[in-house]
Amino acid sequence: MLERLRLILAIALARSVAMAVRLSGRGAASVLPGSVARRVQPRALGLLAGQLRQGVVLVAGTNGKTTTSLLLREMLEGAGLRTIHNATGANLENGLTAALLEAATWTGELRQDVAILEVDENILPRVLPQIRPRAVLALNLFRDQLDRYGEVDTIARRWSEAIAPLTGTAVVLNGDDPTLSHFGQDLLERWGGDLSRVRYFGLTEPEHYLKEIPHAVDSIYCPRCGHSLRYQGVYLSHLGDFDCPGCGFKKSEPSQLSRHWPQILVGLYNKYNTLAAVETATLFGVEEGIQRGAIATFKAAFGRSEELVVEGVPVRILLSKNPVGTNETLRTVVDLTRDRPVPPTVLMVLNDRAPDGKDVSWIWDTDTEPLVKANPTLVVSGDRAYDMALRLTYSQGEHPDLTPPLLVETDLKLAIDRAIAATPAGETLYILPTYSAMLEVREILTGRAIR
Repeated sequence: MLERLRLILAIALARSVAMAVRLSGRGAASVLPGSVARRVQPRALGLLAGQLRQGVVLVAGTNGKTTTSLLLREMLEGAGLRTIHNATGANLENGLTAALLEAATWTGELRQDVAILEVDENILPRVLPQIRPRAVLALNLFRDQLDRYGEVDTIARRWSEAIAPLTGTAVVLNGDDPTLSHFGQDLLERWGGDLSRVRYFGLTEPEHYLKEIPHAVDSIYCPRCGHSLRYQGVYLSHLGDFDCPGCGFKKSEPSQLSRHWPQILVGLYNKYNTLAAVETATLFGVEEGIQRGAIATFKAAFGRSEELVVEGVPVRILLSKNPVGTNETLRTVVDLTRDRPVPPTVLMVLNDRAPDGKDVSWIWDTDTEPLVKANPTLVVSGDRAYDMALRLTYSQGEHPDLTPPLLVETDLKLAIDRAIAATPAGETLYILPTYSAMLEVREILTGRAIR
């Protein structure tokens, strides 16, 4: 009884805080209500999550959480399930709590069926004992914010230690990621070979192999024995088809052919997001027809291949917040503009704020050379505009006289205006921002954008 009363009080205080923030004109409060609630009722997250009839899906990984979660939500709702999703992207404990609180009644009841919660990869081990999810979806593990997180092997080890003791939880893993593939094989052994609890997705499309392993590769060594992996081909960073000549470890085979499925948005990385959502929806018994319908009507989340029209100019925003993600957005821009009559216009915005990570040395692991070789009009802005300008200047290599020249504008609004003005009629402006920069770009653009 005392636990319930604490929860009711926590909900009342959290909603009062949220209302006060809205009335103050400071926007929506996505984290603060959860923080207040957890002080009053430390078990709020678990008490709320435990009421969901179909349980909780925790979506973890460095890239793709928001897009995958939104697509999965469309699939589950298409099957008639009522969902909760921390759509604001607040993926720490306070944000997860706030998302469930917002959906609860004043008496602390949840009437939805399932929650899809994006979780920061570093706090997943802390969340698992509180929620005990029905499924954990692990998309990938790449280096992200160098000043916040350790190496991917350390994170994977902490995940394994936290997930292994759980009963009834299934894991859906990217089999093309050596670290996650080994992670799943290890869990399967610990769980007595229960194939219903370990599922894999991955690509089966050798025609999309990269010509060479990118600079941003994170894991080319066997997670079992340490020997160099032998790759038959790489799709993205260290994701691909591989085996170990040292111990026999090899890629975990996906449950279905990726060619069987379309992808939601441009970019090969979105094929992974599509397959991840499909595999998880299948775990919930969602029929293929419903899954395909959700894919066909899916709209991009803000900043993730989002398309706007500004002053008559098509604008596509491609979030670029770490080496692997940026390499894929660069690859997407080059692929989309290869056969266009004029080179593209690209605005790159680099910030170094808390959501981005203070260490921006990761830009030297990005493959900007193919973009520069495509001879676009390049504009750079953001807190670290000159760092990005230097990286692009070095990318000229044997082509120092490429035109047009690089434009540097630290005032973001002016940078956007210059980029729009430099975009030829009928062509698209591509904006590649880090996370905090993406929020600023949208704030500037959406007031004058046509959806």
